[in-house]
Amino acid sequence: MSGDGKLTHIDASGEAHMIDVGDKADTVRVAIAEGFVKMKPETLALIREGNAKKGDVIGTARLAGIMAAKQTASLIPLCHPLMLTKVAVDITEDSALPGLRVEAMAKLTGKTGVEMEALTAVSVACLTIYDMAKAADKAMEIINIRLVEKSGGKSGDFRREEP
Repeated sequence: MSGDGKLTHIDASGEAHMIDVGDKADTVRVAIAEGFVKMKPETLALIREGNAKKGDVIGTARLAGIMAAKQTASLIPLCHPLMLTKVAVDITEDSALPGLRVEAMAKLTGKTGVEMEALTAVSVACLTIYDMAKAADKAMEIINIRLVEKSGGKSGDFRREEP
């Protein structure tokens, strides 16, 4: 939404359109997103020990997330193609789920934000974890994919407030 409460990708006639960012100033923009893959403790142990049938689950998911961030404009119709300067995907064990927490950070200096790139990286990394471990646990759940924080640009900074 824009600052005046309107959706930015909808024009005056109600049609979806790509935003013209040509007159915006270049600023450093960073977005961090997260998501979780909940699984059986036995599945988490297989992944931790490197015994999944398809190989290195965490390494493959990390690479898939980075590659996905770079392809966001091909996947989300109104996203601008961006020259990302950094994408990082971290995957850590969360024994409380049990499962894995995926965090992605996308960064650039440019005219538009990188929230969609961070969210896409998390989504594809989570899907890759599912794909790599589904032979052991088809009941895995991908949950709580969300923007954690973003900085830069006209709309300013955002940080998710947890209750």
